[in-house]
Amino acid sequence: MTHGKVIQFRRGKTTIHERHFLLEVEGSKNRKEAEKFVGKDVSWKSPAGKIIRGKITGPHGNKGLVRAIFERGLPGQAITTEIVVNQGEKR
Repeated sequence: MTHGKVIQFRRGKTTIHERHFLLEVEGSKNRKEAEKFVGKDVSWKSPAGKIIRGKITGPHGNKGLVRAIFERGLPGQAITTEIVVNQGEKR
């Protein structure tokens, strides 16, 4: 199990993709290391105890960030909070 942090919504100049997030994962400092996490499951736990799950879909940029799509959008308060990357089998 690896930990990480929610950085931001995936967005363009005028659009925000509510289910897509950029994540910073421990141990990922460049694009090559970020590609190792593609396909892994991710989970975020709300302050109320509800768990929202997602999946890492690809690297983002050259500094080790990854993109993840969640089953439903995370609330804005999830930004800068911790996520958990499950190191089990890829789906």
